[in-house]
Amino acid sequence: MNRRTLGRLLGASLSLAFLAAAPFVHAADEAPDALIKRVSAEVLDAIRSDEEVQAGKIDKVLALVDGKVMPHVNFTRMTASAVGRSWRQATPEQKQRLQDEFKALLIRTYSGALSQVNDQRLDVKPLRAAAGDTEVVVRTEVLGRGDPAQLDYRMEKTATGWKIYDLNVLGIWMVDTYRNQFAQELKANGIDGLIAALAQRNKSNVGDKKS
Repeated sequence: MNRRTLGRLLGASLSLAFLAAAPFVHAADEAPDALIKRVSAEVLDAIRSDEEVQAGKIDKVLALVDGKVMPHVNFTRMTASAVGRSWRQATPEQKQRLQDEFKALLIRTYSGALSQVNDQRLDVKPLRAAAGDTEVVVRTEVLGRGDPAQLDYRMEKTATGWKIYDLNVLGIWMVDTYRNQFAQELKANGIDGLIAALAQRNKSNVGDKKS
């Protein structure tokens, strides 16, 4: 598998991962693996039926993610984990800006990969967890053209149901990847420097979309 093919698979898998989180009906009563399995087919149908989402139109993707995905992701925990120890030193305003820029980065980076979601489906593996566990890993594979792709979800049980706080694509945990990237910027320029760097990357992505 060449690098270009791997990149497309990675992007499509991440897009599927985020979008497979919505919409969760009666999520508080469902087991995490059952929840992922039930909604994946529904969401894939929604993607295939919306040409603007497939084309990566930012406004449509943002609306889809904000309305259907974000309520079922603990994005505060995800961002805090990616920022690491510096998160505790950030002001409330800085934390909010970090979350906003990080979310925009993820959405804009992978919106173009939605066009790759066509004949894919999600195979959910049997859940290995005890009845009282409040944190689990739901292991799945993305099936379609080519070899199966590993896609795992770290999830936590909350009062309103199970929520995703990390993703493992092809053996790489997303939060760990971004933590390593953010650590370099934090060491060099601090929290405000990281916010500025994320904002610049998002502006660059916007320019790429328009070109």
